[in-house]
Amino acid sequence: MNPLAARVMSTVAGQLGNPHGLLGKGTALMLNRVNRFLIDEAVAAVAPTAGETVADIGFGGGVGLSLLLDRVGPTGTVHGVEISPDMLHRAKTTFATAIGAGRLQVLAGSLTELPFARAGLDAAITVNTIYFVPELDRVCAEFARVLSPQGRVAVGIGDPDGMAKMPFTQFGFRLRPVAEVIAALESAGLVVEDHVVDHKPIPGHILVARPKN
Repeated sequence: MNPLAARVMSTVAGQLGNPHGLLGKGTALMLNRVNRFLIDEAVAAVAPTAGETVADIGFGGGVGLSLLLDRVGPTGTVHGVEISPDMLHRAKTTFATAIGAGRLQVLAGSLTELPFARAGLDAAITVNTIYFVPELDRVCAEFARVLSPQGRVAVGIGDPDGMAKMPFTQFGFRLRPVAEVIAALESAGLVVEDHVVDHKPIPGHILVARPKN
């Protein structure tokens, strides 16, 4: 890869991990479109019901927030967690009505420091986020901490072999084998199911984890 192409791909990777600035606006729209198939599958996998407290962690463009709001209805609560100030601002504007009604809370936070009390969530999703976090064990420990006894979290990732073929994943992505992610979740005390999602050009995995009972 020549230096110019490397610079472009590095910029793309940086935006995917933390959308910001003018490019971030386009990245948010792109994330909603490209990630939609995994987000749909993640929401279906955790099957939120009316009145539950749920979260989209690393919500990016925000399409997951819409899906969760529809699922939990007016008596439920949705939390959106993001590290990107620009995506937080975008969500506060886009979802002003839901926020004003107390149905949605938009919070600054990260996978390694979730802004929730122990056993505070009935369900959570996070899609195409764990590539950007070095401390996978800490992430999984946080999932285990915040899930209620009947809670469930869906971790959506692209198949690592397919992801490795994308030029931008050379820059800042940690493409862990699926088995490694499952092992980390299990080590945190969670029971895991791997749902393979057939999709082109890159298939996906929805890892559904629940506390051991």
